[in-house]
Amino acid sequence: MVSKWPIRVGLADKNPLIQAALKHLLSEDKRFKLMHVASGCDDFLANIEAESIDVGIIGWVIGPCDGRYILDHVNKLDHPPRIIVYTGDESKTVPSQVMIHGGAAFVSKSEQPSVLMEAIVTVAAGRMIFPYIDVRSIYDSPLSTLTRREMEVLADLASGRTNKQIARDLGVSLNTIKFHVRNLYQKLAVNSRGQAIAMYLKS
Repeated sequence: MVSKWPIRVGLADKNPLIQAALKHLLSEDKRFKLMHVASGCDDFLANIEAESIDVGIIGWVIGPCDGRYILDHVNKLDHPPRIIVYTGDESKTVPSQVMIHGGAAFVSKSEQPSVLMEAIVTVAAGRMIFPYIDVRSIYDSPLSTLTRREMEVLADLASGRTNKQIARDLGVSLNTIKFHVRNLYQKLAVNSRGQAIAMYLKS
């Protein structure tokens, strides 16, 4: 729970207009301090490693990766920020995906900006905000059987990284990554990288 003011916020969105609008809103509200802005997943992750935040606001489709990639990597941190997914994606499955991957809130871009501002305060206080979700669908997902590290490796695979690149980024051996890949294939009952990625993207 964040007990100090202002709440430190980080932003990641591919749309410069959304970036500009959120910069303005956050700068006008003394409850918040915008620490950094990114247009891509890796830049956002690098930003929060360099300068910690309390709450992150991210788009769902950022490119070349997506919100799942950010959530899966943020959650490995010792003191991860709480993440709000702020998106115009109207798919009914996105809120449950945000929850599965450890997000703190889902806010649609069709909502009034004040809804997002209040969501920042709410998640900073340790609560979650989601529309109605049938939680049974979450536990029906094969991804729920993966460990945090296996989910992290799968997110890297989905972003197009090779086993060697993943090993380097995570600071482990290539054999360790191959071990995780074999395990996640077995748990997901798939035989190829393409099948595993397809299941991840549909989750």
